Amino acid sequence: MKKSKILLGTVVIAIIGLITVVAADHIDAPAAKGTTADITDFYAFQGEDTSNLVFVANIQGLLAPTATAAASFDENVLVEFNIDTNNDNVEDLVIQAIPRDGKMYFFGPVAPNSPGLTSSINFASLQSDVEITKYGAEAIVKNANGMKMFAGPRDDPFFMDFARYGEIVGGNAAAFNNPGTDTFKGTNVLSIVVEVPKSRIGGSGTINTWVETKVKQ
Repeated sequence: MKKSKILLGTVVIAIIGLITVVAADHIDAPAAKGTTADITDFYAFQGEDTSNLVFVANIQGLLAPTATAAASFDENVLVEFNIDTNNDNVEDLVIQAIPRDGKMYFFGPVAPNSPGLTSSINFASLQSDVEITKYGAEAIVKNANGMKMFAGPRDDPFFMDFARYGEIVGGNAAAFNNPGTDTFKGTNVLSIVVEVPKSRIGGSGTINTWVETKVKQ
């Protein structure tokens, strides 16, 4: 699970336009490692249209180019973007994405049937589906109900010099090099992106947001 806080109101739009909220975690969950339940990164940021927010979940990281074409989303794994609008650390709205037959289906934002670790899909909240983009192909983006949706492989955008980090932790270096060595260079992730109007998630104030993957039991 990845968790972040982001501001929505018009008072802070100038600030939001300059930042991306990021939570990152690669291969640190042994039970999910190597599967599409393994979340590598979560991004939340204001869209090019400043009336919108963009949520990005990257999963199944460290895919070599030779392995990416064969990588696929698991139809038993639900990806859920959680949105807390009243700062009680409980999701008030969810956006859910799940693949079926080469397409990614998006539901919400909608109040969850029940908050917490167990989720069910509110099928009445279906927004649309988008064809999953194949590796090396032009991105397929679906516009529906004021939202934009994408699913498919992408270059891993996260930058981290793990070797240097190990030296710092071990007391053998004082700081990172500039720019350092990108451990993730040349590797890919499977990415799910949804852009949604702020008006559909509150429109102003502050939200807490996090992403989860949930495996069908």
